[in-house]
Parts: sequence; C-alpha cells; structure tokens
Amino acid sequence: MTDIAIVILNWNTRQQLEQFLPNVLAHSKEKGVEVVVADNGSTDDSVAYMRENHPGVRLIEFDTNHGFTGGYNRALAQIEARYYLLLNSDVEVTSGWLQPLKACMEENSSVAACMPKMKSWHQPKYFEYAGAAGGFIDKYGYPFCRGRILEAIEQDQGQYDKDSEIFWATGACMLVRSDLFHQEGGFDEAFFAHMEEIDLCWRLKNKGHSIRYVHESTVYHVGGGTLPNNSPFKLFLNYRNNLFLLYKNLPAKRLNQHIQIRKSLDILSSLVFLTKANLQGFRAVLKAHRHFRKALPELKKKRQKNAPTSGNFPSGIYPKSILWDYFIRRRRSFALLNFTTKPQSNEQ
Repeated sequence: MTDIAIVILNWNTRQQLEQFLPNVLAHSKEKGVEVVVADNGSTDDSVAYMRENHPGVRLIEFDTNHGFTGGYNRALAQIEARYYLLLNSDVEVTSGWLQPLKACMEENSSVAACMPKMKSWHQPKYFEYAGAAGGFIDKYGYPFCRGRILEAIEQDQGQYDKDSEIFWATGACMLVRSDLFHQEGGFDEAFFAHMEEIDLCWRLKNKGHSIRYVHESTVYHVGGGTLPNNSPFKLFLNYRNNLFLLYKNLPAKRLNQHIQIRKSLDILSSLVFLTKANLQGFRAVLKAHRHFRKALPELKKKRQKNAPTSGNFPSGIYPKSILWDYFIRRRRSFALLNFTTKPQSNEQ
C-alpha cells in the first residue's frame, strides 16, 4: 500500500497543471509517495497534456464533472494509501512540505486530518483566503481562519508559527487518514463543491477526532481558479451548503434556534444584494434556501446517521457572531477575538 497518495483533482486547469505539477513532483520524491491526477471530465486538453508530458504520473479519468465532492470520492475509491493528500492544481508546494504533515499524523493517532500554512501565491507575504493558518466557524456557520477574518487578510509575521488544533482543514491542501475518510463516507456529494471539507471535518470532530494546523509545512495557493468569487453559482453553493452544514452537524439543543437565526441573516444578506442592484446575488440566496427546503428529508436522514454524540459544540467553533465582531466591533484579526478553541457548553 502507498504511504501517501497526493491526489490532484483537475477540471479544465491544464495551464495550472503545466505550471505547478512539476513542482509537486520535484518536492514529493519520498519513498512511498505517489502523485495521482484525477481528471473530472475536462473539456480542455488537460488529459492530452498529462499523457504527453507526464506519462509516469497515474491518471484517473472521468467522462463528466462530478464536482469536487463526487470527483474526489470516485478517485479515492480507486486509490489504496494510508493517507490521502488532497491538493488543488493551483498550489505551489515547497521543499520539505510533506514530512511535517506526515509527522503530525504519525505522532498522534487522534488526528484525523491536518493542513499546512497556506500563503498567497500572488502576495507571498500574506496568508491565503482559502485556508490561511487553519479554519474555524462561528456559531452561525460563517467560516473564517487564523490569518483571515472574512475579507481581512493578515501578513504572515510568524504570529501563527505554532502547531494548533483547528476546526477545519482546507480542501485545497489537506492530509487525511484514508480509513477515516471512507468510514465517514467521504465528502457529502450533495454539496458538489464548497464547504464540503468543513462538513467532513465537523463529522470527524463529532466522532472525537482532532484536526490540526502544521506550521512547519508551507504552500502557496493561487485561489479562485475554478469559480470566481463573484460567480452567482459560487454564491448559491456557499449559502446552500452552509445551511446543509449546520443542519447536519449542530447539536440538537442548538439546531432550531441557530438555523432560524442563520436564515434571518441570509435574508438580510439578500437585501444587501438587492440594494446594490445585484439581482444575481439576491436570486442566488433565494435559490439556496429553496434547495435547502427541498433537501430537508434527505438531510434529516444524514443527521440521524451522523448525529453529534455530545450536546456541546466541538472545539474550534467560535461561540459568538463573527459578523458582529467584524462589522460592528471592528475586530479584524484572529488575535483580537480572544478565542480559545475549547469545547463550548450548551449555556453559551
């Protein structure tokens, strides 16, 4: 069995493969490491490029786009390895990036997944939006990171140069135990893309596992390669999947109240889109809520199957509103939150 399978899910990103894959291969030559490219039904010349330029790299081909979730589930079902390293095609890795991640898993059997320090490829002194120095969410499901609170991104000045427990590891570069990935049923394919890694990490947390940030490993992420930030489809996925995430994983005592509050916040968000004449954004939020209502019967089944075993939040959920802190209290760095990652009681 392979020790680590680095699996790059590709969809119409031939240029990124050409730019970043040689770097991955150059810095991943350790014994027991395999690099795999899974093509998710690309319509560009990605497959032809791989066959011509990297015939020694294992290539898995799908005839259609199964999304991030379905593409990875189908690819990983064909790969035997102790650990899967999920890696976006637009990530530049660095010398010695693998060993600290593997050591984190080897030294603590409770760790289900971990991630490196993720910095911006465009602005190397700064953290990158998609993962920064480890992911968290607030009690209403809004994601943020150490090094990135909503749109405020910090410069890396060594302030997060210490390994730590986090809530979610970014799907752009995540090392996960293969047995736990399959035991949890992999990614929830209803998500298609966006926040599926947060859902997986929350499910793992609910089972008592740990998610870690490893500061000695550094990668640089381009970001926004598949769907731009202003894409209506991306907005729809983020709003819908956030509701999916909360409904599946919230402790029972918190479920109804937090879902209702989140719905109200989404209505306010849709009105902001409307006041800015962004009809596509407004419609994306409404569409997300329609899809959520339609999906409720299936979500209830998933919740029953993976119900939280504790009435408390797992470690890494911020017990306040990150929106309130960001917009009203102007707290736009992780340090200003005074947030410890201990499990929260039901009284909070």
